[in-house]
Amino acid sequence: MKITLPKLGTKDLATLAQRILSNSQSGKHPVISNHPLIETLQTSYTEYDKVYTKQIYSGKGKDVAMADQDRDIVYANLKAFLNGYRKLPSAVNYQVAEELYEIFKTFGLNLDRLSYSSQTAQMKKLIETLEIPENKQKITLLSLDSAFTEMKAKQQYFETLFAEQAEANADLRQMTSATAIRKDLEKNLKSYINLLTVMKDVPGWELCYSDVNEHVKAAKNSSLVNKNKNDTTP
Repeated sequence: MKITLPKLGTKDLATLAQRILSNSQSGKHPVISNHPLIETLQTSYTEYDKVYTKQIYSGKGKDVAMADQDRDIVYANLKAFLNGYRKLPSAVNYQVAEELYEIFKTFGLNLDRLSYSSQTAQMKKLIETLEIPENKQKITLLSLDSAFTEMKAKQQYFETLFAEQAEANADLRQMTSATAIRKDLEKNLKSYINLLTVMKDVPGWELCYSDVNEHVKAAKNSSLVNKNKNDTTP
């Protein structure tokens, strides 16, 4: 029974290990059921199974980008309203609009063009300043309470998503890669296959060897099929 394990695809290796473990733990083969090599093989397969299909990134990028776009829109609309209103001397409280617009200018009028982190930092300072009682009163005078509340909510939602994305990406980067641990699985599979090969003529081991040999053949065939698919050009 021979197989070149490093030539197996990532999923084919996992499938072979899973089938061999299921066979050894089925109770059909008492000679191998309590062998310490089975426990070692199970441990290495469990670690491999955790990561072999893992994502490289969290997949939250689109949600974060959409949340950023939403906060950009409400920020830009509020800023545009103040900019227009302050230019109407005939309008009631136009000077209040001028004062609030000056606060926006203090923290930059192009926040929506900054990086995620820079925009978040400046938006937090802007919101904190607008939360000061005298500024909140000005917001109320212009009937902008709802707009301001929406801007705060959009900002908070973005911060929450961004933090989740950062945490998820950090966890994925810390997770050991499948490539790094597959060598342990290959080594333990090879040891198990070699053991069965050596013991195949010993009474009680024949059926176990035969079952595993069929799984090995299936793995080799699957690997060849996948290789042929990859080599086929349209």
